[in-house]
This record gives sequence, C-alpha cells and structure tokens, in this order.
Amino acid sequence: MAASERRAFAHKNNRTVAAEVRKQVSRERSGSPHSSRRSSSSLGVPLTEVIEPLDFEDVLLSRPPEVEPGPLRDLIEFPADDLELLKQPRECRTTEPGVPEDGKLDAQVRAAVEMYSEDWVIVRRRYQHLSTAYSPITTETQRERQKGLTCQVFEQDAPGDERTGPEDVDDSLHCSGSPEDTPRSSGASGIFSLRNLAADSLLPTLLERAAPEDVDRRNEALRRQHRAPALLTLYPAPDEDEAVERCSRPEPPREHFGQRILVKCLSLKFEIEIEPIFGTLALYDVREKKKISENFYFDLNSDSVKGLLRAHGTHPAISTLARSAIFSVTYPSPDIFLVVKLEKVLQQGDISECCEPYMVMKETDTVKNKEKLEKLRVAAEQFCTRLGRYRMPFAWTAVHLANIVSSVGSQDRDSDSEGERKPTWAERRRRGPQDRGSGGDDACSFSSFRPATLTVTNFFKQEAERLSDEDLFKFLADMRRPSSLLRRLRPVTAQLKIDISPAPENLHFCLSPELLHVKPYPDPRGRPTKEILEFPAREVYAPHTCYRNLLFVYPHSLNFSSRQGSVRNLAVRIQYMAGEDQSQALPVIFGKSSCSEFTREAFTPVVYHNKSPEFYEEFKLRLPACVTENHHLFFTFYHVSCQPRPGTALETPVGFTWIPLLQHGRLRTGPFCLPVSVDQPPPSYSVLTPDVALPGMRWVDGHKGVFSVELTAVSSVHPQDPHLDKFFTLVHVLEEGIFPFRLKETVLSEGTMEQELRASLAALRLASPEPLVAFSHHVLDKLVRLVVRPPIICGQMVNLGRGAFEAMAHVASLVHRNLEAVQDSRGHCPLLAAYVHYAFRLPGGDPCLPGDAPPATVQAATLSRGSGRPASLYLARSKSISSSNPDLAVVPGSVDDEVSRILASKGVDRSHSWVNSAYAPGGSKAVLRRVPPYCGADPRQLLHEELALQWVVSGSAVRELVLQHAWFFFRLMVKSMELHLLLGQRLDTPRKLRFPGRFLDDITALVASVGLEVITRVHKDMELAERLNASLAFFLSDLLSIADRGYVFSLVRAHYKQVTTRLQSAPNPAALLTLRMDFTRILCSHEHYVTLNLPCCPLSPPASPSPSVSSTTSQSSTFSSQTPDPKVTNMFELSGPFRQQHFLSGLLLTELALALDPEAEGASLLHKKAISAVHSLLCSHDVDSRYTEASVKAKVAELYLPLLSLARDTLPRLHSFAEGSGQRSRLASMLDSDTDGEGDIGGTINPSVAMAIAGGPLAPGSRTSISQGPSTAARSGCPLSAECSRTLLVCVLWVLKNAEPALLQRWAADLALPQLGRLLDLLYLCLAAFEYKGKKAFERINSLTFKKSLDMRARLEEAILGTIGARQEMVRRSRERSPFGNQENVRWRKSVTHWRQTSDRVDKTKDEMEHEALVDGNLATEASLVVLDTLEIIVQTVMLSEARESVLGAVLKVVLYSLGSAQSALFLQHGLATQRALVSKVHDTGTPQLQF
Repeated sequence: MAASERRAFAHKNNRTVAAEVRKQVSRERSGSPHSSRRSSSSLGVPLTEVIEPLDFEDVLLSRPPEVEPGPLRDLIEFPADDLELLKQPRECRTTEPGVPEDGKLDAQVRAAVEMYSEDWVIVRRRYQHLSTAYSPITTETQRERQKGLTCQVFEQDAPGDERTGPEDVDDSLHCSGSPEDTPRSSGASGIFSLRNLAADSLLPTLLERAAPEDVDRRNEALRRQHRAPALLTLYPAPDEDEAVERCSRPEPPREHFGQRILVKCLSLKFEIEIEPIFGTLALYDVREKKKISENFYFDLNSDSVKGLLRAHGTHPAISTLARSAIFSVTYPSPDIFLVVKLEKVLQQGDISECCEPYMVMKETDTVKNKEKLEKLRVAAEQFCTRLGRYRMPFAWTAVHLANIVSSVGSQDRDSDSEGERKPTWAERRRRGPQDRGSGGDDACSFSSFRPATLTVTNFFKQEAERLSDEDLFKFLADMRRPSSLLRRLRPVTAQLKIDISPAPENLHFCLSPELLHVKPYPDPRGRPTKEILEFPAREVYAPHTCYRNLLFVYPHSLNFSSRQGSVRNLAVRIQYMAGEDQSQALPVIFGKSSCSEFTREAFTPVVYHNKSPEFYEEFKLRLPACVTENHHLFFTFYHVSCQPRPGTALETPVGFTWIPLLQHGRLRTGPFCLPVSVDQPPPSYSVLTPDVALPGMRWVDGHKGVFSVELTAVSSVHPQDPHLDKFFTLVHVLEEGIFPFRLKETVLSEGTMEQELRASLAALRLASPEPLVAFSHHVLDKLVRLVVRPPIICGQMVNLGRGAFEAMAHVASLVHRNLEAVQDSRGHCPLLAAYVHYAFRLPGGDPCLPGDAPPATVQAATLSRGSGRPASLYLARSKSISSSNPDLAVVPGSVDDEVSRILASKGVDRSHSWVNSAYAPGGSKAVLRRVPPYCGADPRQLLHEELALQWVVSGSAVRELVLQHAWFFFRLMVKSMELHLLLGQRLDTPRKLRFPGRFLDDITALVASVGLEVITRVHKDMELAERLNASLAFFLSDLLSIADRGYVFSLVRAHYKQVTTRLQSAPNPAALLTLRMDFTRILCSHEHYVTLNLPCCPLSPPASPSPSVSSTTSQSSTFSSQTPDPKVTNMFELSGPFRQQHFLSGLLLTELALALDPEAEGASLLHKKAISAVHSLLCSHDVDSRYTEASVKAKVAELYLPLLSLARDTLPRLHSFAEGSGQRSRLASMLDSDTDGEGDIGGTINPSVAMAIAGGPLAPGSRTSISQGPSTAARSGCPLSAECSRTLLVCVLWVLKNAEPALLQRWAADLALPQLGRLLDLLYLCLAAFEYKGKKAFERINSLTFKKSLDMRARLEEAILGTIGARQEMVRRSRERSPFGNQENVRWRKSVTHWRQTSDRVDKTKDEMEHEALVDGNLATEASLVVLDTLEIIVQTVMLSEARESVLGAVLKVVLYSLGSAQSALFLQHGLATQRALVSKVHDTGTPQLQF
C-alpha cells in the first residue's frame, strides 16, 4: 500500500481517545443526514440554486487534450469529426428521373425540377447514435446483450431440492456446486445424508502461511475473473415511460401510397366471339360518390380478333399491352367497388340491338346458329374496317371489394408472397396522415387479405340515357341491396377472370402513372404492370417529392338538340394544341390499350342516334413543362356516319370549342360549360375564351353553354390554389425581373411590387390545406430565400424578414393542424421535421462536401447577376432604404432609439408580451443590438440570426403561433447554424468567435422568453408547457455541439434560476419540478455528456471554503486525527467544486438529492423520475463502446461518486427487502444515535456507541441486522418504493464496481465512524435486495399470475352478486404474498413486476422462465461480488486504525449474511476466502473476543 494512501491512519499511530469519539457522535446527533442537504455547499450556494459553472472553453485552453495520455485523451474534447455534412441521394423509384429535359423552362418549372432532383442535405452529428435519445436501452436490447451469460449454480436449483414453500427457500442452505473445488456449507447435512457423500478435497494453499497482503492480492485477482463486464445489462431496462429524451430521426419524404392491391385480368370470354371487346377498370367509392382512381385499359382479345383492326392500328407500344394494374387506396372503405366497363367498335344500331346476340346466343348452339354467326362476323369485320377508330358503350359490371377482403375461404389459389406484404405497406402507410384516419374496421384493410381469383359472369348492358357517373353511383348503391333491380335484368353472359391480391413490394416490370420504369425493371420487353394513379376520396396531406404534371379531361355531356342538320352520332375529338395550326397538336394524350403510347388526338365513345349524349370517358394528358398563353385544349364535334352512303363522309365536323390552359399565369382547371361554335374559330382565337362573342361566328343555341367538361390536374408544378399561385408568381417575377407583369386584372410594376408581395405573404394563411401541405417544401424554401436574400426593387433592398417570419409561423401552424393525426409522441409534425432534416438548405448554391472546393456563396444573402435580370434590380450602391419597410431604419441612431422604433413599428397588441417588461428597451433584460449602416456590401443576412431577432421582437399573436411549434423554429435555427459553420469552413474557429455577440444576445433573450412561457403556462396549459420545456432543452443540447459551451451552460443556469424563483410561489411546485427534471434529463442525454462534465480535470477546493455541514461532520476522520483531504471530500459530495466543474452531472445529482429530500413535494413521482434518469445514463455508459477501458470507465464513475453519499443518507427511507417482521436490514448505523437534532448527548447512548467509545467489539446483534436502529415510524419523509429503492441500489453498485479502488479507499479513510456504519448498512441492503430467489420462485409467480387471470371472471361474479365484500377481498389479497419476500401482491404492484422482468403476458414459456432465472442469478452473483470488493476496500482501510475491531466486526456480519443467503457457487468460493482472510486479520490484531 502506498504511503500516500495510508496517510490518514498510518502517519500517527496513537490511540483515538474517547473524547474524540464522543465529539464525532455529538456531531452526528446534531442533525439527520438530510438536515442540511438543501443548504449544503462549500461555496455557500445551496442545492436549490445552480452554481455558476466553469468557463468550459477556457478550461480546455488551459488543459488541451495533448496533455492527457492514453485512452483518457478522448474524454477531454469533442472529436474533430463530430459534425459532418452529407448529401444523400433523393430516392428515385424509377430507372429514369422523369423530369423534363433541359430546355426553355420558366422559373416555376425550373424551381420544381431543381427541388425534385436535388439531393438531401443532411447535417449529421457522427456520434449522436450513442446518445440515450437515439439508442435507447429497451427490454429487447437488454435481452440481446444477455446472450451468452454463464449459468450460475445455486443449491436451491438442484434437482433433488423438492421444497416448494417460500419459507423453505428463505432458510435453505447452499452448497458450492462442485465438491472438487469449493467446500460445502455446514448446513448441507439438513438436505443430504452426510454418510452418502464423498469427502471434499482439501483446498490448495489453505494451510500455508502467507502474508495478509499476498492473500488479499490473490483473492482480488481471483474475484476479477469471470465477472460480468456490464452490471446494468443484468438489470431490467429503464422505464420507457420516463424516457422524455427519446427521439427518432424522421423518415425521408417519399411519394405517398395508400394500401395497394394488384388486379390481374386473366381472360374475357363471351358465348360468341365475333369482334374485339375492350375493357376498362376503375375504383369508385359509393359513400363519397367519387371515382377514386384513373382508368386502366386492358385488351384480352385474341390475335385473330385484333387483326380486324389492322387497318386503323399502328404497332402497339408495349406499355399499352398491360393486363395487370396496381390500385392504391388511401381510405379503405366497405363502399369501394371495382367497376369494369366494356366497349366495342361502333356499329349501326343502338346499344340494346348490339347486345342482343350476346344475350341470346349460346356457345352450345354454335352449329345451330352457324349462319347467324357468320353474318355477324362479316358485319363486324365491315364495321371494324370502316369505323375501327370509334367506340361505343357495351356493358358493365362491378366487384364489391369488401366481399373479397373479408372472405377467408373459397379462393381459387393462394399467393406466394402473401406473408411479406403487410409490413411493407404498413411502413409506407405511416408516411401520411390519412393512415390513422382510414382505420375503419379490419375487414376493410386492403393490405392483408388472402388473394382471390374471381370469375365474373354477369354483365349489365349500358343504357344510352344513363351513362354518367351519377347514374353509376345509383346502380352501385342498388347492387348492395338484397332486392337489387339489376338482378332482375337479363345479363350479358360472359366470363371475366381476374386475380385480386395485395400488391407485393418490388414487383418487376412495373410502370409508373407517367409510364416510367419502376425499379426493378429487368427486361424492357416484359409485359408490364401499370401503377394506377389514385384520386383519394378525401384530402391527402403529403408533400410532393417527384415531378408530376398530368391533366385529366372529363367530357360530361353535350346538348345539340337545337343544332340543325344531321347531328346524331356525335363524337368529341380532343387535342392539346401548342398553337392554332393543326400541325401543332402535341402528342401528349396517353394511349389506351393495344395502341401507341401517346397520341395527338382522342375520341369519346359514340352513342348511336343521340343528339344530347352523356359521356363517361377519361382522357389523360401529360402537360408540357412550359405551358404558355397559346396552349389550349381544342374540341371538335363530329357526326359519324355509321352506314356508308355515296357522297357521305365518314365524319363531319359540326362544332368547335376550346379552353385556354393558362390565364394570368395560372393553370385553368375545374368544370366548364362551353359554348360551341358552328364555324372554325378565327385566327388568334387561342388567347381568348369561347365565352367571348367573336364577330362573324355562328354559335350553337345562341352562344349558350352546351358542352360540359371538367379539367383536373395532378401536378407537383401547378398548386391550383389562388393564394399559392399568386405567391409563387410574384416570387418568380422577382427572380426573372419581368416588368411590367399582368396579374389578373392589374398590371404590376416595380413600384407596386413590394406592396403586392407583402399582401401575398399575409394571404398565405388563407391557402387551402391540401395544396399548402403538398407544396410546403416549395413555400418554406421561398420564405427562407426572402429572408436570406432580400429582394432589390427599384434599386432598394426590401427587408421582408418580418413578413416572411410571420408567414412561416402560419404555414407551420396550418401544416401541423392538418397533420395532427400523425404527430409523434412529442406533438411534432413528421412532415415539418423531415423538411428541416432533409430538404432545408441555405440558398446560394449547392453545398460542397468536405474535400470539394467551397462554394462561392454559402449562407449569405448575396445577389448575383443572372440571365435576363434587368440592371434596375441591382443595387448600384444606394443608401436609400424602403420607406414602407418598418423593419429597417434609414440611419441608425442610438441603440435604445433603434430598438424603440423596431418595437413601435409593430402594430400588434403587446399587453401580454414580455417585451413590455424586462425585455423592453430600457428594461433589466433589454436586447441591445445595432443594425450596421448599409454602406456598400452586398445585403447578407443569416437565417438563424434573422429568426432569432424576429422571434424576440414578434407580436403576441405571431409569438403564440411560434410557441405552439417552437421545436420547428429551434431546429431550423440549429441547422442554419450548422450549415453556416460547415459551408463556411468555420469549424476550426474557436467556439467563442463562431457567432457574433448580437446573435447571442438574441438567443439569451429568446431562451429567457421561452423559459418564462414554460413557467407561466404550467398551470394553465400543461401540455404546451411540456412541449416548450422539451423543445428548449433539445435546443440547448444542440447548441452544445456547435456554440460556446460555457455560454450554453450560462443559459441553463439562467433558466434554472427562473424556475427556482417561481418555485417559491408556485401553488403546485411538483409540476415545475417535474418539468425541470425532464429538462435536465434531456440535457444529459447529449452524446458527449461525459466530456461536457470535464471528467479529466482535477477538482480543486475553493481558496477560502465555507465548509458544508456534511463535510464538517468528517473534519476529523474515524481513522486519523488529521483533517480529511478536501479534494476527496469534494468528489464524493455535491460540493461547490463538484457542481461547478461537473456541471451537468451536478445538475442531475442535485435533482436526485432534492427529490430524495424528506420535505420534497410530490416525492413518489420525483423519486421515480430522478432515479430513472440516473439509471438510464448509467445503462448508456455500460453499452457505450467509447468507455470500455477500465481507466475510462473509472473516470466516468467519478461523475457519480456523490451518489454513494446520497444513498447512504437516504438509507432509513429505502424499501426493506429482508423477509419477516424481525428481519430488517434497513437500520441506522450501529454507531449512529440519530435523534433528529433535538436530543443532547447526555441521554442514553446506543450500546454500540458505548462499545466504540470503550474501544471494544460490537454489541451482540441478530443475524440480519448490524445494530438496532430507529423504527419505521421514526422515519421522516416519503419512503421509496421497492422499484425505486432497487434501482437506486443498482446504481450505487455500478459506481462501486467501476470507481477507482484507491479513490474509494481514500474516501473510506476520511469517513466518520457512523457514516461508515451506514455505508455497511447500505451494502447489507444491497445483498438483501438482489438475493437470488430460485427457479421455482419464478415458476410459482408464473402459475400464480396465470391462475389469477383465469379466476377473474369468478371474482367479478362474486363482487356483482355481493357474496364477497371489500374487506374480505382485502384480507384475501393480503394473504397472497409474493415468494420474493417483499410482502406485496405480485399482481397489482408494478414495483415487483418491474424488477422481476415480467412482461404483460400472464403465461410464460419454460425458456422465458429459464432465461429470467439465469439473468437473476447472474445479477445476484455480480451484486454480491461488488459488495465483497467494497468490503475488502473497507477492511484494507481500517486495518491500521484504532477502531478496527468495531469495523471488522461489522464487516464480518455483512460477509456472514451474504454467506447465509442464497448464493451461487462462484460467490461462495470468493465469500469464504474473504471470510477466512478476515478472521485471520481479526485474530492477528489480538482481539480477545469477536462477537457476532
């Protein structure tokens, strides 16, 4: 033993006089262990106040990492690669990007193309995954780490042990498991017949003389073998309900999908086969009365039948040969039908006449009707040759999907990949808010049903007067009725065979709605499956993530009843025109089936001899990237002559109309009722609407609207909302610099641009929710750009920071409100979180990865001359500022005047604003900032600085919105700061110089403001207070990674002072204390928590200390008359130096100390929260790969050394784990006469104290107690539950296991005798708390719990019938004691079920019970070995002291208790070795008698 370590008791070998012992006892009797906890501090700062922390950056400058050798170097400073910038490729589902090729794109399309093709910009904290926030310790992870545990051998688990009673388990005596290497317990004869046992072999070196030091070294070396490396891996995982720091990274934005079903069209057969039949599939929701998918066209005709159309057909594109489709359903419903419509080639005759052969002729009558069939074939061939390009309605049917989904049998075949489908699409459904709202009943889930092959045999002929969707919905509703009118009609007999199944993931040969190849697409020659675009029944709130620009045209009806001439067989031709010449028709119309992929024209089906036909047709168009004023849809109405006549044309144009697609820069969609011109339109018609009565033109029905059509766009380019359209248009006009510009009826000039832009920003809150969410990334990007790059209008810089900030607040609020159903546990909107994490970037160029050349501009609001931008938009160095901008002053005056002007310019109510009070100009916490005069540099603004300023000076209404979503703005600021450092290569800059003082002033004011909101709202809106509290804590935690850490600690201290001040007058302080504990836990979850506590810097006592009471009690130690080492004392107490240097650890342990205080409010709740926070951190240290080295873990353990003193002082209120009324291990120290500070030392002295004064051995005691102590009734304060007590004790054992033994020895040497006695009591209690209960105990608990669950019905009947009263029930429960010895009902007490590692399931398998017993045995063994290690340290400390007889006797009692309890063979081996060494040492001291 080194001389320095023996200083306390070896330098003076004099005998401790009785007067000194009496003085020590008197000091201990002067107050309880907790009496001075709240006021204890060697710097005069009580625990209720936060001591001022050290300046972190200055400490690091004085002690750089290079001075620390070995593995401890990594604990001094954050790693150099802590922060990194990643560019993650945006997920592209298709093999080709699908964005338009580079060409002449307008600003809006160019912005969309850039957004949908650029990579995600992610700022990653490389070690964040090691934080408890992102790598939680759960039951599953614990079980994974428990694999490979050694099976400990216990006597009570021996096969010959047939005892079943708990009392037998308690009194059992244990053998060591292997007679060859360990001796048997002396009580083994009560179980085994000694006559039948072989003699044990002698232990080697047992009778050899050896120095005590050699024996101790050998025993210690043996104890260190085969030890569990991580103690807390053996203990149940921390309570997940308390894990307020739990976070998860948002999923990247992806294209929205509902539940997907795969429909395969296998075959279509009629009784007669004479002509080609074409099919269409679509989904309809009867309840919503809406078509919820686009059409899927299929062609199942044979090659011979298809040959009838060779005169009109071109070589079909492979995409039009698809026979299977994937439908997406976001809102599953029992009212969804799969509607099948059939069409045939136009022929002479109405629908009924054309259907008659299919309804009359049978396949069995083929020979009989041979001549008729031949005539029909010849006629069909003639019609196909002449009218092959026209179609006519034929028949329809519908499949009720709910019947398919809910059926469990009668399927023709199963699907091979059924089991793999549900989780895949369940994950995709979680990406949108509609998923929770679409729950419905399970029978309507389209993601997990057995595949079915259906044969549809009945079709209904189409009726010429009932072709509209309104009529179809009536038919579908009638089909669900038992007495359906449709069932009475004679059907068209056919056999359509289709296969319906959940869509598998990664289906090969799949085409997107734009006909792009979806990965994987192995062979372009394979027959494809089409993804069918969904038209959701209700709003879908999901952002656009890919380029999509589709237009759907739905002709509804045409009224030519007043049209003169032969206009009966009417067909409508649709063309997309880029100009007015027919050659300018663009090939953008999607083909149907067995045709070319895109066409220039398409026709509606013809209803024979009907002048007012209705239509059900759908035309799908691919909109060009750039839609101009000349682009329009052109409709031509034809009369088709079905019967060939000499001199009669096949088709005769009888009318014309059109729809200009762009009006004032906005895409025109919606319903139209158009007039139809008889004559061809004149030149330049395309810029006008047909509503304009052009001179010299004839119109059908006097220029009235006779053609009803509807346009619907599915576009990620055009918002189709007037407010969003106006905002984007104005922003793009500014970017392009096109003045003057017509906006609706007004002409915008540069002079009116600013006013229109501000009005547009304010009007964003009026946008429709669905397009606002869909274009939320676009909107937020534009708002950020307006803040970072203020526009230049008329040579003046216009600061739009205030308007853009308010617009951000409204957009965030609207998005959050509409996505409320999918908020996470913190109330965060996943869409906004994903935007910040992935999509948000600072304008100014593409960010460069490390190693690339840095971008010319990073976060700065620089202005660069672009193509087409007029010189008038560039600032030619003018000092004039926009006179209408209230956020900028022309010439900054004094600081106070300037701030006053900023605040005065807000036309909002500030009656409830903190700006009026402490933070107002001239107030005690006024924000003093000076805007530098604009003197020639480019206008540069940093987003985080602008956000902080605008938040600080915002009005009450906007601030309320921001507070509701404070987390979003905090994260936006943090990522902006990170990008500012990364892109500007400022990570090498000293942290104190990274951000300007004015920005830090704003942050200080902002943190104080939000902290005040937390405090004031805790009793009015607890939910908001909790969210704000967590948001503020995470913000400060993030700042620790990028800003001056000493500055952040000062913010934390200021927040604590706010809370402390409020606590003095709070009506319910427990609520505030709970929030403060959550705040502390989040801060301590930082991945570099250990480094933030400066673990490698030695504690130094203050120059002129003001000693705490607790340290005063040990001014004269038990084993030396010298003053204890203040450095050691400071390390083991919540002293001023400890809390100042180990700031976060000091906060956490201070919270624990205050929670354990007997006078604490809401003690039971705070106990659990505080202890759980410490437990969670220690668990994370155990599994952290950075702390595997013993020396490193010892430094980590030093951060928790005060935990030993806290637990020792809390001993009287810990749960008693000893069994039986006379067996109490939670007793006061044998040398402590605690009278709560009221008695005097002249009273009756504890016999143990008297023996200590006399220098003799301990007074005789019982087997389970070291000494007599105060009764349970004498305890003060709220006792800790069994769960909290056990968790606190395992944390104590963790510290004892990992702390440096020499440090523990120095601490023990400085302890007063009563304190040492309480420490031994604590070790005694640890043995009782973690005693092994045996496999049979687990089996009894399992069977007992299962029996209770089965008996619940009978007990409920008894309670209802009154056959058992409340008193009898209470008595019955009191008799159902747990074999775990804590006399608590297993079923109802969570404290028992928690530490028994039970799950919610009542019945467990044998393997699970075996695993629980294995873990419990290892935990009991390791806990006992840690206690044994600590006892050895105490023994080595007291060997040369005068009080060794008393202490050695107490130590021996603990050792004997451990040997008398249920122990493994491994522990018994070490325990008996320690016992022999201890008895030897006692004998060597010459003690005449040792009583125990």
